[in-house]
Amino acid sequence: MSDLTNARWRKSSRSGEGECVEVADNLVGVVGVRDSKDTGGPVLRFDAGQWRSFVDGVKGGTPS
Repeated sequence: MSDLTNARWRKSSRSGEGECVEVADNLVGVVGVRDSKDTGGPVLRFDAGQWRSFVDGVKGGTPS
C-alpha cells in the first residue's frame, strides 16, 4: 500500500452539491481518491497510467 501521509487533497472540479470527491495527485506513483464527507474512510489508489485512462475515458464518454 502507498503512504498517503503527505497527500494534498483537492476537491474534484467535477464534484457537485453533496457529491464530493477529493483527489490527491501530488504523490509519486499513486493517485488517491476519496469521499470528502468521509476523510477517514477508504481511499481508492490508482497508478498514474490507470488514473490517466480513467480521466480520459470520463472526458470522452468512454467506459474504462
